[in-house]
Amino acid sequence: MPDYWTILGLMLPVYGIIAVGVITRRVGILAAEAEQSLTRVLINVLFPCLALDKIVGNAALRDPRNVVIPPAVGFLTVCLGYLVGNLVGRVALRGSDVTRRTFAFTSGTYNYGYVPLPLAMSLFGDATVGVLFVHNVGVELALWTVGLITLTGGTRQLGWRALVSAPLVSIVVGLVLNAVEARPHVPHFVWTLLGMLGACAIPLALMLIGAVAHDHVGQARGDGARVRVPVAAVVVRLLILPALFLLGARFLLRGHHELTRVVALQAAMPAAMFPVVMTRHYGGDVGTALRVVLWTSLLSLVTAPWWIDAGLSLLR
Repeated sequence: MPDYWTILGLMLPVYGIIAVGVITRRVGILAAEAEQSLTRVLINVLFPCLALDKIVGNAALRDPRNVVIPPAVGFLTVCLGYLVGNLVGRVALRGSDVTRRTFAFTSGTYNYGYVPLPLAMSLFGDATVGVLFVHNVGVELALWTVGLITLTGGTRQLGWRALVSAPLVSIVVGLVLNAVEARPHVPHFVWTLLGMLGACAIPLALMLIGAVAHDHVGQARGDGARVRVPVAAVVVRLLILPALFLLGARFLLRGHHELTRVVALQAAMPAAMFPVVMTRHYGGDVGTALRVVLWTSLLSLVTAPWWIDAGLSLLR
């Protein structure tokens, strides 16, 4: 089982690619004008290729439990995050109701995709990666339903259409093809092609995260005199929720080997970046959202290896 330093060594390249994104934006190599096109390529081409490559032929996903239970766990863990974020926000934060709702939304949504995916690949292999993809369907459902209600106070229409996306369709198609054991019947060059395209997804996604972080870091630290949001975010995202996730998995997910690995990874993750985009679109407090993401992401480089190590020890 990997120890703290091994896990840290696997995380450093992930954060290193994010740093490359920051640098390339800073020097003008990764232009803002190209970001929208690259994001569309990532979401509509590269990520679906990665999902199909990791799901089709995955024996772990022929177990119905690994198809039904992981999305439920993803949905419930994110909803738990919104609940804890709301409670802590009401106690610890001053300011408007919009600020508290934004805090609950951003601190409650963990980074469920592009950071845990490379870690799952390095630590566990394709079986766990496939379960992680299925788990994230539940996360997306929570994000666009309970999350949107949390952020807006229920004043906006639920984002059901956002659920019908190329990544979600690729996961569903992949599960169907996997159930009928289609992989051996498809020419090998197709899987080679999907694998090569899918391998581009995570590096590109991490660089885009770095570029976005570069553009908005000034806004995140512009209210530096106030420390309540960063401190509350760290307490929620990096202390309370990891403990609750791991304790819940310990008592409720016995025998679900791959899923407990996924929970151990997700428990350690910082706040996700995409809720910042949603916060801007739906009229939330962007400054609060950015501070939550910035500080939890920076400190997770220290805390995440410890939580992953502790989680794997507790859940084995």
